[in-house]
Amino acid sequence: MNFTKPLPKFDPRSIPVQGVDDHLLGVPLASLSPDSLRRRFLNPPSWTPEHSVEKKFEDRQPALAAVLVPLVMRDELTLLLTERTTNLSTHSGQVAFPGGRTDESDVDAIDTALREAHEEIGLPRDHVEVLGTLPIYVTGTAFIITPVVALVRPGFTLLPNPGEVADVFEVPLVYLMNPANHRRHEFEFDGVLRQWLSMPYLDPFVAADGKDATERYIWGATAGMLRNLYRFLNA
Repeated sequence: MNFTKPLPKFDPRSIPVQGVDDHLLGVPLASLSPDSLRRRFLNPPSWTPEHSVEKKFEDRQPALAAVLVPLVMRDELTLLLTERTTNLSTHSGQVAFPGGRTDESDVDAIDTALREAHEEIGLPRDHVEVLGTLPIYVTGTAFIITPVVALVRPGFTLLPNPGEVADVFEVPLVYLMNPANHRRHEFEFDGVLRQWLSMPYLDPFVAADGKDATERYIWGATAGMLRNLYRFLNA
């Protein structure tokens, strides 16, 4: 068996930005309304995902998984994201969609995403309207992920699982669907050039102790799937 050397621990923020995609058009705000998204998923365009398979960096058995891409219906749509705890074996401390490994009892990827979102952050199924799925995304850790895009009706109360989730927050969808906020990075390790996107977001919430806005560093697989959502909506 050809064993892959694990990636070293590193801070992705320390990797220089190779470029910013501000030459590309953002998705218009009018196209990011709930009704527009419903129409887009009912009549999807012909398009090609930009990110599908990461370069492998761990030797492990492939595992099916699904994530929920939950779009909360505020005055403008926001994306609900989590920050994973630092004790997890994979993707610890990273910004992620709620989701996880498929169980044998799950009916399909949608069932996995809804179950995992409820287990991780307490998001109730009856607040979720599934729109459809994006193409499968394979991570360097061998997770074969189906992203499930959904609208979420406000009024829910979240109960994050402290063993998996350090924080839950929302980012305006229009910010994430603007490629001027998409940064490109490169990192060579063990003779392999690895490339990814980041979408840093300054959360304007200021804590009671007066701390500055918090940077939400969205990168890797989460950013790759969001880039595919951008391509789908702008096709």
